[in-house]
Amino acid sequence: MSEDADAMSGIPVSKNRQHEETTGERILRVAAEKFAEKGYHGTGVAELGDAAGIKRGALYYHIGSKEDLLFRLSRRHVEEALARGRAVMANAVGAVGKFRLLVREHLRTLAERRSEVIVVMHEMHALTGERAVQLKALRSEYEELFATVLQEGVEEGAFRSADRIEVLGVLSMLNYTYVWLDPNGPVSVDEIADRLADLILHGVQLPQRDTPAA
Repeated sequence: MSEDADAMSGIPVSKNRQHEETTGERILRVAAEKFAEKGYHGTGVAELGDAAGIKRGALYYHIGSKEDLLFRLSRRHVEEALARGRAVMANAVGAVGKFRLLVREHLRTLAERRSEVIVVMHEMHALTGERAVQLKALRSEYEELFATVLQEGVEEGAFRSADRIEVLGVLSMLNYTYVWLDPNGPVSVDEIADRLADLILHGVQLPQRDTPAA
């Protein structure tokens, strides 16, 4: 019986099962921190277990393998970013408005999940086989959100171009803000996002035509 079914039937969820969920989240958090700090190959399984307060055998019960752990935390990060981006595309109006909100959500994700960002950007090459294929596909879906909004801007007569160079250039600029972005600094994450959006839009927007005098 699934946990959802247990809840619906009034059967209390066991403390052990609740503990498993909490332990799993803790393992992912610790892995993100350690991989970001020391690199995937520089972090041992025993070190992960010690940091998470779990014996090595129990750790393998939860993660399967170190590569599986890398895949799971990377996938979770990209899927979260995708969900936020898709919500923007579904609810915002106009290419410029969508673009501004995509930039905001991108920087919010970077600020909230900095360790995961570092891992996804610098350690995903360690993934092999189907895991690598799946993560690459997810990242391509995320890139497509920006490609789509730039193309919409071209069709609306607002943007100059929607070439892949523009898409990759925008994402490269945004991704590396993690190096200096300070969520607790004097300028809010949203204000920084708005300034970056202004900077990028200045380069991609077509100049507005003057309205003829009546």
